[in-house]
Amino acid sequence: MDALKKFASSNSSQGSANTGNTQQSAEKKDYGDKISSFINKKEGGKLSDQQLETGTDKAREMYEKATGNKVDPKFSN
Repeated sequence: MDALKKFASSNSSQGSANTGNTQQSAEKKDYGDKISSFINKKEGGKLSDQQLETGTDKAREMYEKATGNKVDPKFSN
């Protein structure tokens, strides 16, 4: 029984640490990241957050190169 309590307490402390990391990464997402995450979730979640971030960064770079205009950091940083 003590082993189960120890296991449960170690898992609960790890769970709270993981939610803190998730909240921090969610706060740093711009609109482009949020939109791509939403679309990815609707399509089955095949891409990781890092892959989505890379994709939105490439799209921003391509837009800036084509138009010569900078994208507002609120939309893509």
